[in-house]
Amino acid sequence: MKNFVEELRWRGMLQDIMPGTEELLNKESVSGYIGFDPTSDSLGVGNLVQIMTLLHFQQCGHKPIALVGGATGMVGDPSGKSAERNLLNEETLQFNLASQKKQLEKFLDFSSGANAAEIVNNYDWFKDFKFLDFIREVGKHITVSYMMAKDSVQSRLETGMSFTEFSYQLVQGFDFYFLWKNNGIKIQMGGSDQWGNIVTGTELIRRKGGGEAFALTTPLIKKADGTKFGKTESGNVWLDAKKTSPYKFNQFWLNASDEDVKKYIRIFTLMKKEEIEAMEKEHYAAPHLRILQKALAKDITIRVHSENEYLAAVEASEILFGKGTAEALNNLSEDDLLSVFEGVPQVEIEKSQLDAGINMIEFLSDTSQIFPSRGEAKKMLQGGGVAINKTKVDDLNRNISSSDLLKGKYILIQKGKKNYYLVRIK
Repeated sequence: MKNFVEELRWRGMLQDIMPGTEELLNKESVSGYIGFDPTSDSLGVGNLVQIMTLLHFQQCGHKPIALVGGATGMVGDPSGKSAERNLLNEETLQFNLASQKKQLEKFLDFSSGANAAEIVNNYDWFKDFKFLDFIREVGKHITVSYMMAKDSVQSRLETGMSFTEFSYQLVQGFDFYFLWKNNGIKIQMGGSDQWGNIVTGTELIRRKGGGEAFALTTPLIKKADGTKFGKTESGNVWLDAKKTSPYKFNQFWLNASDEDVKKYIRIFTLMKKEEIEAMEKEHYAAPHLRILQKALAKDITIRVHSENEYLAAVEASEILFGKGTAEALNNLSEDDLLSVFEGVPQVEIEKSQLDAGINMIEFLSDTSQIFPSRGEAKKMLQGGGVAINKTKVDDLNRNISSSDLLKGKYILIQKGKKNYYLVRIK
């Protein structure tokens, strides 16, 4: 059986570990779990650290459990939060849980077997747990001073914390107790900001159940420039293609700095140590080729989306750098089209101007003003330096009309090798 803790250690995925945890994991096959926040209908790349932790756990011969927090999502975890968050209704939570389950199934093996993955929902054991029963059976075992000492509480004392959020660690602690007692789970894992909540569970197991349980956390991933991992200027990077297109998802990993990609390729892929180290030597011999970034982006984009989606994302990026075809451009979704050409100059014209058709030279100069004069437009056309929607144009008498529109409202003009203009039709 492969050493799970050692696997996390060399990958830079081990932060805190309770004494006795490694010995337990090396001695026997163990069931362990990680909780996932159901406040969105998609997991983000920030959740991938925990998904990969469960995947390594399973590949080392243990049984991974993903707990989706149907109950805890109604309370709200104060860890790492500066303010109370809005609580979701049950219908929204159930929809989010179903969506997240589909994403988890892409990574973990849920087929039959001793270490087949499972998904549990803590709403199942909390829905009929009455408040008075909870404070008698759970609250009496954990002191207020113990709860107050937690970092997640201390950091909020000045700004204020409701009793709802204050009680969160009891609710999460009971999850661990319930799963220990009923499902034989011996270890809870999570991000380092969850350490306080996790050890509340081990304490509850010790005090209420007279048993022993263990804990392990992974470090919170930070980018080298100090910005938050998993965030871009346009917001979170999601695993759902509707929220973050495969093209943008692939670009997120391609844009990783050399300093960051060394961490990411260990954390987010299943590549072996020797394979990564060999690739690093190649990368540093020719860093401009971005070998590590390309290997990382390919691996994670295929696993989150598919090989076809990955190839489409590569083809989309090649369009911008002059290698893509007219067919590839036509196959882009509108979102990907706008993503690929985000930042290039854009021109707006009225649709009525196209209805009768516009002569090419007039369109390039007077209408779109991409060229300052008709003479310059004519000269560039004659020299083969103009492409419309990735197809070179040299016919000076050709008209531009509605039939040239991409997605019914765009025309892509290429001037020379690298200058693009996106014409939008109003």
